[in-house]
Amino acid sequence: MQAHRSLGSPLTVALLSLATLTACGGRQANGSGGGAGADVLALMQARNLSESDVTAALKTYTPTGKHDEYYTFASGGHGGNLIVIGVPSMRILKYIGVFTPEPWQGFGYGDGGDDVIKQGFRGGQEITWADMHHPALSETGGEYDGKWIFVNDKCNPRVAVVDLSDFVTKQIVSSELIASEHGATFVTPDTDYVIETSQYPAPLGGVYAPVEQFNERYRGAMIFWRFDKVKGRIVPEQSFAIELPPYMQDLADCGKKGSDGWVFCNSINTERAYGGILEGNPPLESGSTQNDTDYLHCINWRKAEAVAKAGKTTTIAGMRTISLQTAIDENLLAFVPEPKSPHGVDVTPDGTGVVVGGKLDTHTTLFNIAKIAAQIEAKQYVGKDPYGVPILDFKSSIFGQCEIGLGPLHTVFDDKGFAYTSVFIETVVAKWSLKDLKVIEKIDTHFNIGHLVAAEGDTVSPDGRFLIAMNKWSLDRFAPVGPLLPQNFQLIDISGPKMQLLYDMPLPLGEPHNAQMIKAGKLKPIEVYKPIGMNPYTNEVDPSATVAGKERIERKDDGVHVYMTAVRSHFSPDIVRVKEGDTVHLHVTNVEQAKDATHGLAIGGQNINVSLEPGKHCNVTFVVKKAGVFPFYCTEFCSALHLEMAGYLLVEPK
Repeated sequence: MQAHRSLGSPLTVALLSLATLTACGGRQANGSGGGAGADVLALMQARNLSESDVTAALKTYTPTGKHDEYYTFASGGHGGNLIVIGVPSMRILKYIGVFTPEPWQGFGYGDGGDDVIKQGFRGGQEITWADMHHPALSETGGEYDGKWIFVNDKCNPRVAVVDLSDFVTKQIVSSELIASEHGATFVTPDTDYVIETSQYPAPLGGVYAPVEQFNERYRGAMIFWRFDKVKGRIVPEQSFAIELPPYMQDLADCGKKGSDGWVFCNSINTERAYGGILEGNPPLESGSTQNDTDYLHCINWRKAEAVAKAGKTTTIAGMRTISLQTAIDENLLAFVPEPKSPHGVDVTPDGTGVVVGGKLDTHTTLFNIAKIAAQIEAKQYVGKDPYGVPILDFKSSIFGQCEIGLGPLHTVFDDKGFAYTSVFIETVVAKWSLKDLKVIEKIDTHFNIGHLVAAEGDTVSPDGRFLIAMNKWSLDRFAPVGPLLPQNFQLIDISGPKMQLLYDMPLPLGEPHNAQMIKAGKLKPIEVYKPIGMNPYTNEVDPSATVAGKERIERKDDGVHVYMTAVRSHFSPDIVRVKEGDTVHLHVTNVEQAKDATHGLAIGGQNINVSLEPGKHCNVTFVVKKAGVFPFYCTEFCSALHLEMAGYLLVEPK
């Protein structure tokens, strides 16, 4: 490819003008001088770069010291962590430990993060991995407010709360009501509830029933986790669930503006197939694709909330649950047929419609929420499913359909009335008009596009700037790293009349499924913990916080308590004497208040590693099982005398 095709193109003219200016002794705005324009042209030619390549580079380049316009929060897939990415630079800014230990942050290696991770253990089983899928930013009035983000674990149904004031996971909740989930996490427009919906049906409450009793004993459920916006915590005792038939419920989304109060959930497998290949049954993939349609679940969550508050529930595995029959009797739940094997379900910014893409269909279907609500209110049904759930007429429930291509999945929106749908089999992003239901443009992406995320693209006011295609394969994109390849995030500019691919970014941390992109200015993260001694898991000064000058070691009935401070460039105390078999309670406070003056504390042989950001207090409890000499030291390069920031744990034999 030629570096430039004509001397008349705007970019080439600009570069040639710059080259001429500098050749004639002119100087750049920064006073550096030199033949910059000529150098750029030479670089383009040497690297065989087109003008579109250079334009893409300029759109993503973020100079040193400049900040990104957006944060993207992407699920970490099998890693169970959250990935923070700057846009448009596509620089990874941070991993946030959530369901699994994260050593750099000391999350799960001695500090309070251990207790948070243990909150997610299920049935007494220690779980050290997660399959994170769908992050959800907190909202106020259908807008991201930048305060919290919620994430899920599909395999071991759990929901975590991450505080965006310090990017730390503060809580994990789990219910034995369901055995797996996928439709999580999604929030109501004012973050009153965080929604978690089961995927693979199972007997509710974790009990056993043979799979041959699938139709009678197996069920799904949608959990509404109540969120306290003052405390920043989910309140399990104020939460409730709705029992659902044994279809495989999938993703969910909440109504906005005029449709606030509704939640919509996809499902697959109206056939209620459950596999059994060696027992003579068809595999699940073919058994679940026999019917023409599946069911879009339409739930009036405000009515359901009132029913739960009225006590019309049964407690299962500690969760207040509205039975399927009660949901029917109270007119809380109705179905609408939807294209086969759907995945995406996305409410439009104005709250009037919900877009569904069926993987085995060639259309996106735009459902009319007002028509659905009116039919449910008037009980205008055309039938019932085998469990008595009323079914609405498909044609009476839609605005229409858009011929989109092979394998539509997920949809996001911009500020100009356009929708963008990932089309899996074609491997494209399709831009289409919500008004005309016609495709405007398609852009090729790399193989196996899944989710996609646009700047504030699922709020009431999308930005229409950038879109990221989240591709499952990266075949041929990056330097080979063996048979297990990274995922590929492709940044696309959607601000102009034509979409432009800007950047390929490898993601080597499991399979990220979904993400949300928020204006950077909406987040107000703290720079240091104030006042000194703050415990990030209680958001209060810890009772055991150590004040400089009052460091000490005390032996008490429950073990040895060490009250320690960290400051450049020493720990105090730096010699800790205990006996073999002692329980050691380490209370360490970073008394620094300078931004980025972070220390770490690692103790040899004890699996202890904590991160000590400025002003932070950590409590670590461990048993010294072996006599010996165990150095401890600071793990963050903090000063010229960083290596000297060390000490000894001396464990005397019994």
